[in-house]
Amino acid sequence: MIVVFGSINLDMIFAMDDLPGAGQTLLARSLELHPGGKGANQAVAAAREGAAVTMAGAVGGDGLKETALSGLRGAGIDLSRVAVTDRATGTAAVCTDAAGRNQIVVAGGANLQARASQVEDALLSPGTTVLVQMESDPGETAALILRARRLGARVILNLAPAAPLPLPVLRAVDILVVNEDEGAWLGAHLGCGGDAPSLRGVLGGRVIRTLGGDGVEWSSADGSGHQPAPAVAVRDTTGAGDCFVGVLAAQLDRGQPLAAAIRRAARAASLSCTRAGGQASLPTAAETDAALAGAVAGGLAAD
Repeated sequence: MIVVFGSINLDMIFAMDDLPGAGQTLLARSLELHPGGKGANQAVAAAREGAAVTMAGAVGGDGLKETALSGLRGAGIDLSRVAVTDRATGTAAVCTDAAGRNQIVVAGGANLQARASQVEDALLSPGTTVLVQMESDPGETAALILRARRLGARVILNLAPAAPLPLPVLRAVDILVVNEDEGAWLGAHLGCGGDAPSLRGVLGGRVIRTLGGDGVEWSSADGSGHQPAPAVAVRDTTGAGDCFVGVLAAQLDRGQPLAAAIRRAARAASLSCTRAGGQASLPTAAETDAALAGAVAGGLAAD
């Protein structure tokens, strides 16, 4: 069982020739509305990988709610712990350019009213993986991390977007996932390097740092490692990080070793980069199986 506590958004995706600079107004080629939010994206990625997933979060009682929840419903995720509040449903404005790069601005809205108490103690057993990010109220996220750790659940924190949490909370996390920018921010905050071994030296646990086209590095009690990124034709990187985290959580929840979970998650994330959109780009387990099989058949290194 995976319990995801996090954001549920409506994504407004603007397809651009170029990303706008400060003070610049550009015309978009198109606008599409999709379900999103880091929490929801990661929940859908884990469910498509075959995990049983419960989502805890909040949406507004507005016209944006149904689109924001549609991907979660389509993936068969338990939504009984999603609250409806009097604030607007969280919304993200995503600009993507012809090279697949993106700029994202998020208005948290109802996400900031999600409460750790929506996840009852009975769910936080040693057989549960709790997955959290940083688009909900940090105090509620911290409270859930500490309670989940006390009750024996595995805790995965994706520190995205980068924001401060107390050191005891960070040290209560079993697996920390950051990208390059988040790792650099956290390292500066902790007074250490932003690479995975340096962060682990301060925090303990296991630390994973995603490096975009340069792959993934990790550090654990068993040592450090690096997973190269598969070479793909990038169309849109929106949601690739969430794909990685969701598939990673599903694999670890299934009992897979860390290196194997990272290898599969990296392959799934690379596959998502070949498609447009956030949740729409997330692969199923069968699609990731086929991509891994194709890599081996084509003579590429499986690891």
